[in-house]
Amino acid sequence: MPTSSCAPKRGTAAPLAASAALLLTALLSAAPAHAATTADRADDKDTAKPPAKMSVVGGKRLGRPGTQVSLKAGAPALPKGLSGRSWMVADAESGDVLAAHNAHWKLPPASTLKMLFADTVLPKIPKDREHKVEPSDLEGMGAGSSLVGVKENLTYSVHDLWLGVFLRSGNDAVHVLSAMNGGKAKTVEEMQAHAKQLNALDTHVVTPDGYDEKGQVSSAYDLTLFARSGLQKADFREYCSTATAQFPGEYKKDKKGKKKRESFAIQNTNRLLTGFGVSQYKGIAGVKNGYTTHAGSTFTGVAQHGDRVLLVTVMNPQKQESSEVYKETATLFDWGFKAADSVEPVGTLVRPGAKGLTSGSPSDGTGEKKAKEHAQAAVSPSDGGSGGMWTAVGITGGSLVLLGGVAYAVHRRWPLPELVRRRSRG
Repeated sequence: MPTSSCAPKRGTAAPLAASAALLLTALLSAAPAHAATTADRADDKDTAKPPAKMSVVGGKRLGRPGTQVSLKAGAPALPKGLSGRSWMVADAESGDVLAAHNAHWKLPPASTLKMLFADTVLPKIPKDREHKVEPSDLEGMGAGSSLVGVKENLTYSVHDLWLGVFLRSGNDAVHVLSAMNGGKAKTVEEMQAHAKQLNALDTHVVTPDGYDEKGQVSSAYDLTLFARSGLQKADFREYCSTATAQFPGEYKKDKKGKKKRESFAIQNTNRLLTGFGVSQYKGIAGVKNGYTTHAGSTFTGVAQHGDRVLLVTVMNPQKQESSEVYKETATLFDWGFKAADSVEPVGTLVRPGAKGLTSGSPSDGTGEKKAKEHAQAAVSPSDGGSGGMWTAVGITGGSLVLLGGVAYAVHRRWPLPELVRRRSRG
């Protein structure tokens, strides 16, 4: 199956059943739930180089191959050693694209496509609804799919299933939610329509879970649009910023012979969130990671330093080093926070339905200017009254902080729902 689930999240605000110390030990010693490697299901042969001409949604410079950045005097240089086939750094609020590399290259997305799945389906099904899993719900999953452990003939809440999607990138949870949404074909159709509405025109959806299939592609630009749109929703923010949770297991008899449902701990596979194998990134709040043999590693993350919120997407680093996608993401976050006020944007994250975004010649800047005039918001902040709160794991000296025996919940103002009141700078 494609990737591991969404970006590793910070500790959930809800108390965990197990003691904090034992849970922490178990979680940090567990494998980070990357999907098992799979045989290539996509028959398309990736070219070694990006196309000479790509989409110009968001600005004509974004349609050019190679690295695009406009440094002002004194601006820090881009980090060296970046190996991602495609990457992008953008301001989540203004929509300014600070730098990009092959932003519109159509590549296999792996489980980062689950961001589009969630943004499409999550608002449609109440999270307190319960569903008894039918055997047909789990049919059609690809070999080697990442799983959270959903079992047929057991009942789960929608809330639990979304935790399985975001924390463990569970394709089993995706398939059950798709069945609840009317089936895989309907869900794929709705995802494709939503991608079009978001102006994510590089994306072609074949499966709702991101599993390698012929023709299933997206781009760093589109994945960033999915994250930005999803983060408008309170539930999306909650799930993608949750580091650990309890997931319902099977029923077992206690000493008195009574059946009791057990649960087990799950940990977000976003390593910048959990700090598993790499340093937890300060201010990280999601979003989603993925991996398949065809897509390589993919990741979109969101982080906040002070009042600035950045989105970084990295697709398929060519360096064969452990956690390379997280290392390159962290490096680009560092650069973005330092350089945000000392670069000229090379494009913009367009708002849903915006038209006329690419007029102007590649060199006169009018295309980017016109695009920015349209890109004041990703979506309206109709997320059910989140109050702009999110959960995070506290870090002290590189260690997870525990208070009262549960994961430390840090509540901060989340500025994304205020996008409609923000204006692009410049």
